[in-house]
Amino acid sequence: MTQPGKADAGADVLAGGDISGDGPQRRAGAGPRRGAPLPLLLPALVGLAFLLLPLVALLVRAPWSSLPEQLTSPEVWQALQLSLITATAATAVSLVLGVPLAWLLARTEFPGRGFVRALVTLPLVLPPVVGGVALLLALGRNGVVGQWLESAFGITLPFTTAGVVVAEAFVAMPFLVISVEGTLRAADHRYEEAAMTLGASRLTAFRRVTLPLIAPGVAAGSVLAWARALGEFGATITFAGNFPGRTQTMPLAVYLALQSDPAAAIALSLVLLAVSITVLAGLRDRWMTAAS
Repeated sequence: MTQPGKADAGADVLAGGDISGDGPQRRAGAGPRRGAPLPLLLPALVGLAFLLLPLVALLVRAPWSSLPEQLTSPEVWQALQLSLITATAATAVSLVLGVPLAWLLARTEFPGRGFVRALVTLPLVLPPVVGGVALLLALGRNGVVGQWLESAFGITLPFTTAGVVVAEAFVAMPFLVISVEGTLRAADHRYEEAAMTLGASRLTAFRRVTLPLIAPGVAAGSVLAWARALGEFGATITFAGNFPGRTQTMPLAVYLALQSDPAAAIALSLVLLAVSITVLAGLRDRWMTAAS
């Protein structure tokens, strides 16, 4: 006859439990508590230093005493103002076009949906300069669509402020689409179905039910898209050029100032760094929630 104590211990082992007396307590605090092995710790520290050292150097070499003067100079203020306007406009374009696109990818079934999703995310991995060349071939004066826009409506996009918005939206929209699509997939679609059974159209259900549900994802995607648009360089300089007051955004101004006025370049870089840190701090709670 099996003794009760041994039977209980065997049941614990079969259930994946701990036969020691403090099994529940040990499971509650489960996780590695030993120090990191040296072969992993050293590369990790080198990688951390590799990422942080340039940022520390930027802060150390910053002209703090003349920073207010640098940021209020006409050239810097002009580039900053233009960057804020174009990045906001590009984010608005991304919202108008990207939210319906994310809904299409998340809520509908159609042939080639995976291929369409891959095309949508292609600007994430495409070199920005290549994106600028592609925009020129599509929307330039002799482009596939650009020549028709100019002949029919007199609209010319390259080397204009509108061209900056187009270039920034091209590289920033995928960030919003990915964020909103992920939120849509996580949201319970039964609320939409319940609204439609009560007589609401699909558009009304999207506007009254779906949008409030995915509002945090839309906000996070908008912030990411805005930050990406603010820092865009390659596609902008290729498609829109570098004309002060018209197409010269902050990244372009940094590149130009680095050749003649390094202090102004550092000042603008600090502004972009502050924006990046603000974006990370704003999205930290969302990422930590998703990770948990």
